[in-house]
Amino acid sequence: MAQSPHQEPLFGRLLGTFAAGYTRLVLATSKVTYDPPDARPRAAALHPYILAMWHGQFFLMPTLHIGAFPVSAMVARHKDASAVRVLLRSFNINVVRGAGAGHRRRDRGGASALRTSMRLLEEGSTLAMTADVPPGPARRAGTGIVTLAKFSGRPIVPYAVATSRFIALNTWSRMTINLPFSKLVYVIGDPIWVPADATDAQLEECRRTVEDAMNEVTVRAYRTVGGNIARATPRGPAPRPTERAPVGLLLKAYQGGTSLVRFAAPLLLSIRGRQGKEDPARRGERYGEASLPRPEGSLAWFHAASVGETNAVLPVIERMLAERPDLNVLLTTGTLTSAALAKRRLPPRALHQFVVLDVPKYVRAFLDHWKPDLAVFAESEIWPNLIIETSRAGVPLALVNARMSARSAKRWARFGSVARPLFSRFDMILAQSEPVGRLIDNLGARHVEVLGNLKIDAPPPLVDAAALESLTRALSGRPVFVAASTHDPEEESVAKAHEIVAKRIPNVCTIIAPRHPERGKAIADMLAARGLKVARRSLGELPDAATDIYVADTIGELGTLYALTKVAFVGGSLIARGGQNPIEAIGHGAAVLTGPHWTNFRDFYRALIRHKGVREVASPDELAQAVSLLLTDDRALDGMRTGASSAIASLAGALDRTVVALLGLLPAQTGVRRAS
Repeated sequence: MAQSPHQEPLFGRLLGTFAAGYTRLVLATSKVTYDPPDARPRAAALHPYILAMWHGQFFLMPTLHIGAFPVSAMVARHKDASAVRVLLRSFNINVVRGAGAGHRRRDRGGASALRTSMRLLEEGSTLAMTADVPPGPARRAGTGIVTLAKFSGRPIVPYAVATSRFIALNTWSRMTINLPFSKLVYVIGDPIWVPADATDAQLEECRRTVEDAMNEVTVRAYRTVGGNIARATPRGPAPRPTERAPVGLLLKAYQGGTSLVRFAAPLLLSIRGRQGKEDPARRGERYGEASLPRPEGSLAWFHAASVGETNAVLPVIERMLAERPDLNVLLTTGTLTSAALAKRRLPPRALHQFVVLDVPKYVRAFLDHWKPDLAVFAESEIWPNLIIETSRAGVPLALVNARMSARSAKRWARFGSVARPLFSRFDMILAQSEPVGRLIDNLGARHVEVLGNLKIDAPPPLVDAAALESLTRALSGRPVFVAASTHDPEEESVAKAHEIVAKRIPNVCTIIAPRHPERGKAIADMLAARGLKVARRSLGELPDAATDIYVADTIGELGTLYALTKVAFVGGSLIARGGQNPIEAIGHGAAVLTGPHWTNFRDFYRALIRHKGVREVASPDELAQAVSLLLTDDRALDGMRTGASSAIASLAGALDRTVVALLGLLPAQTGVRRAS
């Protein structure tokens, strides 16, 4: 919201007032021209529009449209930006505190900035914003500006200003201070319109168009005044490496330390086996001792950590096998649940093994047996020895559906001597989103592409037809609400919501499927203490007419549960756990409810919110209200389902693009190669 200048810190007020006076001095003492000469009236005819500039070049922006029409700018909330806010207000620019629509923010900040920016444009205010996103890379347009143009229907107008005399500060964007008694030029580029129905691929094309146009008007501006553009050009991050970075001391120490782990590996695996986390009959696979022969022909090795990553890569595997009749696939995973999923879902010519421990000797034994032609890791599976040894063996490496949080990127950046040798060994990294791509690019990756999230294109979880029929018969037509992937203490909120809903819909049955099924007994005890009638699936029980809440404390049955219900709450979101995947529930036709914490699936939820395909709740009362509405109002239910379908359609396409990229890394199809 707008804020009075008097509410700014004293230092900010003083500095901002000085900057405003200095800006007027530069304008008054400089010889001003426009490119093209009618730039101002041409831009005014487009009002309201999105005025785009590079971050380091905004100093004279307030002087472009003094009083011609309303102009707004969204400026960061922190105290360091107070001087900028005072400067802008001095030129009658409406200042809104918050990150710009193109900026990365935690939780819902980006969506909130987008909504605020759209409101300003709808109210008839041109919106000035920087196209590049702190902390860089500089002069690379973010996706936020084209997303805003898409949903607002207003054009992006590239803008640059330059003076013949200036000082360039040593900041990430080469912040430029224009000097008085200069030649001064304002350059306005042609408007860029983004189609309202633009796909992800089209948005990326528009983003590049904006980036190219911004760089073009910037070059024109400095050429016009005879300024040295090189001094104002950001140095940017270190050049992207063309070669793999050498392994440094820290990684060598890791390799030495993990070599010693093999002496403790049998004990560690025995302990995990007693905990039910290992398959004793296949323990040798953890040591690189294959339990299956290598098939003839080309072999692509996929590694996925657990169920979520396995679900994401299974469609890729199926498509690649269909495209290449000579190809075989090896899938490695690390958990029993993912192994069970692989057994059910892997197509012919695809095998499963447990992933080898990240010990150099074991990894070399694994590679010597399987001799893969391509290695594909999923999401965030960065195991140093697996990566280094696979690269040394000359196997092309790809990271697909890559994800990384800003926090993880900061941790990696602290250890650049570890990050660069690992990320530079990937021949290709296919990122889920533009922000993720930038984070990984800055860690030394050689080839990063943004293709979208594979989980959008993944099929919904399987339904056990016999189990579905059994549960449907037991429920006898009762309305059902599913709370899936819940974490402690979300079940208490679900229980409170159930009690409220039951007063409105007396025969409702709530099903709780905890993220960690071993908590089933504790959840059931908590529910019973509240006076609720409970049944537990892990005990072989079925809900009857008296069951209030059915605890589905089993593994691999979410598809069946989602198929039972019209409404699903996706957990890990009422508490700060980042949420779980909503696409699985939507795939079975359920309307999705979520808490406010959904940063793990930010792109999904932002699209769902834009298309009104999800409803956010923050308390048991809000959860109960939403469940009651959707179980009794078919129109509201159909509206959410339609919105969710539109959101998914807007995000789809990563599967096709990923398959094409990976096929390009495989050797040409030349017949069958026999295993050695």
